Amino acid sequence: MPVSAAASAREILVRLHDVMASRAPAQAKLNQVVQIIGESIGSEVCSIYLLREGVLELFATRGLAEEAVHVTKLALGEGLVGTIAEDVEVLNLDEAASHPDFAYKPETGEDRFHSFAGVPIIRRERAVGVLAVQHAEPRKYADVEIEALQTVAMVLSELIANAGLIDAASAAGARPQMTATVRLAGQKLVDGMGSGFAVFHQPRIVIEHTVAEDIDAERRRVYAAFDKMREQIDRMAREAEFGVAGEHVEVIETYKMFAYDEGWARRINEAIDSGLTAEAAIERVQQRTRQRMRQIDDPLLADRMHDLEDLSNRLLRIVSGQMGTAAQLGLRQDTILIARNLGPAELLEYDRRRLKGVILEEGSLTAHVIIVARAMGVPVLGRVRDVRRQIADGDQLLLDTTEGSVLVRPTAAMEEAFEAKLALRQKRRAAFAALRDVPPVTKDGHRVTLMVNAGLRDDAAALDTTGADGIGLFRTEFQFLVSATLPQRERQQRLYRDVMEAAGDRPVVFRTIDIGGDKALPYLNVEAGDEENPAMGWRALRLALEREGLMKAQARALLEAGSGRTLHVMFPMVSEAWEFDEAKALFEAQRVWLAGRGRRLPIEVRYGAMLEVPALAEQLDLILPNVDFLSIGTNDLTQFLFAADRANPKLAERYDWLSPSILRFLRRVVEPARAAGVRVGVCGEMGGRPLEAMALIGLGLDRLSITPAAVGPVKAMIRSLDRAAITEEMTRLLAHPVRDMRGALGAWAATNGVELA
Repeated sequence: MPVSAAASAREILVRLHDVMASRAPAQAKLNQVVQIIGESIGSEVCSIYLLREGVLELFATRGLAEEAVHVTKLALGEGLVGTIAEDVEVLNLDEAASHPDFAYKPETGEDRFHSFAGVPIIRRERAVGVLAVQHAEPRKYADVEIEALQTVAMVLSELIANAGLIDAASAAGARPQMTATVRLAGQKLVDGMGSGFAVFHQPRIVIEHTVAEDIDAERRRVYAAFDKMREQIDRMAREAEFGVAGEHVEVIETYKMFAYDEGWARRINEAIDSGLTAEAAIERVQQRTRQRMRQIDDPLLADRMHDLEDLSNRLLRIVSGQMGTAAQLGLRQDTILIARNLGPAELLEYDRRRLKGVILEEGSLTAHVIIVARAMGVPVLGRVRDVRRQIADGDQLLLDTTEGSVLVRPTAAMEEAFEAKLALRQKRRAAFAALRDVPPVTKDGHRVTLMVNAGLRDDAAALDTTGADGIGLFRTEFQFLVSATLPQRERQQRLYRDVMEAAGDRPVVFRTIDIGGDKALPYLNVEAGDEENPAMGWRALRLALEREGLMKAQARALLEAGSGRTLHVMFPMVSEAWEFDEAKALFEAQRVWLAGRGRRLPIEVRYGAMLEVPALAEQLDLILPNVDFLSIGTNDLTQFLFAADRANPKLAERYDWLSPSILRFLRRVVEPARAAGVRVGVCGEMGGRPLEAMALIGLGLDRLSITPAAVGPVKAMIRSLDRAAITEEMTRLLAHPVRDMRGALGAWAATNGVELA
């Protein structure tokens, strides 16, 4: 076997170069290709399947029955070959028949072959065929062989495209012009509304030449492209202006780290060494990145792969000389930008005066581009399927991320309704803004504490714009999630101090780091294995107590940042009282350590626990004497109580926050805490909805920490509410619950003049 993937691929490409340059018919070339590949990697069978009229047809083979050529056909998803094409994934099996998708085709005579490996032949991000090898001996193909097959598949893509063997529909992905109105659904990533005309972020770059004539020249081209790309990123980092420094600045710095990553550059150079052109080498590494993205369940790791994909697109445009993105060409009118995914630097290139919204085929709440978009005030809708099929360049779009949808080619009546809704939204926002300096006091004189949830430095500005009483939940893990490396103690301390200074005399409750499980960090090696239920796994306080160094560094950063103030610290996912005691003891030990070195410290430290694991409710008698406050995390609590994943849309709609189970559980926590003199609050989406917040107040909860956007509506509800009346109604309803608690509470609110807008 060859000693490296580059050497193996280069050996094959050298032989394929003459084949591609010859004037032989396409079928003859393919027949030669399978012979060359089979001989080079010592495989008894090598076959090429091409997508024709929606099915995969055996076009050439070495080792299978010749009479099966152009006879054997497989639908997408049928058999191993169909599965590879449908999933655009590699298969490598020591026993092909053991795979659940195996389909035996008797005319091929393949029954004596055991091992099987196949890679997709990709053109314009679509599988247009499959390159497969087989061997009689049961064995998995080595990584070096798979690497070689994937590289050769790129060259095959060029060959079959030039020979006209790719279906026009498969190659272009074209669709007939549509004029009908369409509503597309997606996930709200940044809240807002916007109207404009569809503009695609970038045209697809089709690589026409894959085999290098001069490897040294290709390497020089890619080096020059790297220099130019890094210069662009540095310039954007210097020129990006948001008005206020914030976490998005750290995102740009992290993005720069990817641009300067030597490992990425090395992989591209290795692909060039295998005999590919600079463009093909970048695309080869990018294909590998996409395949890894599809295998990554962790959204944070996937987001970092998206950043690398964004940089790959930029590098490919530079090296190919095709620099025309929509940003470079300039926006000429109000625009809704459309992209499969988008990097933070690419978003910064757009004219914010014209950019009214962004639609992504992918995207996630934790992606770097979303942090930047939020800072720019640009609404973003993600996870929108079939964008290129449903939307044409220049189509008029009405984007409403609050509703999680976009209207494509709206009618005049729809436009009128959208404008009316936008005007009403602006009017309501103005009305809620007018309540900024008005206290949230019920009609019968009870003061409710309204605080905001935060995770970025900029979020502290919401205190002044909303008139909130403080930050009831500052998610410290966000700084860790957007960083490429573990944030040092000094950097953590600077963030915490900046947030407290921005809050002034208003309290800030810092939740200690909640990572692990479904929020893994790529730079933190947590040996928890592949968890089937990461939300209930090795995360939050469980992980922090094991990684004492991580928690000690955060404790020192918080204690020093809070010097001269009252510091509020809250531990997440406390399941038993001893976990809280141990975490508090760790913080106190760090306080003693710092004091012994003459450091300035907080005048007081108040310790709280998040009650989101139902088990803690059974230990209230043990924990209440030791805590200063409790905060109920309704998001996790709901899924734990109902054994229902909150990310599953089917289950999300089935179990209601106003279920008697939730409300009775909350009452069971509130009453003993009140008797012990411990304040209890709610932090989570439940408290940010006026109807739910009304029910919480009726249970005796008077401390809510919610999103900044929810402060105005909830404050308006509170000022229209009689606390004594809702308390009496909640007592009655929980004694004899009805199935539709939401309907019953909504009817009560309407009858009693409670504002729920």
